[in-house]
Amino acid sequence: MTDHLAQELARLSRLGVADLRSRYAQLFGEFTRTGNKTWLRKRLAWRLQALAEGDLSERARQRAAELANDADLRLSPPRTLATPATPRLAQGDRLPPPGTILCRPYKGEVLQVKVLRDGFAFEGKLYQTLSAVAKAITGSHCSGYRFFRQSLKGAAS
Repeated sequence: MTDHLAQELARLSRLGVADLRSRYAQLFGEFTRTGNKTWLRKRLAWRLQALAEGDLSERARQRAAELANDADLRLSPPRTLATPATPRLAQGDRLPPPGTILCRPYKGEVLQVKVLRDGFAFEGKLYQTLSAVAKAITGSHCSGYRFFRQSLKGAAS
């Protein structure tokens, strides 16, 4: 590494974001909107070294291109097969089987919710989750399992 390159790299650590962006535009020929000093310093240091000592050989570039073409890249995680309208009843032993009536005394009334295969029935309406039923009753979000006193084994506690 030459003395000039070492001085240039040392100077990068003293520059502010605006100066780093300006230097980035000079070296890369395009502007950047990032304000991350660390990232800017690393990119600038790489570019300065590549310009001073030489970039990748043509053979290395070709090999990198081959590897990139063979790679199966995912830019986002795979989507699940379940649709948002599908009730989330796969909770193991937390719920009793479909057809069971859950009873809960609340504010002087005994509330009854029927467990269905595809949700829960309460006062003639279908709900996807037990928490949605509890929210309809109380007006605020709360755990449906806790509100209806369902233990982890599905038995009322």
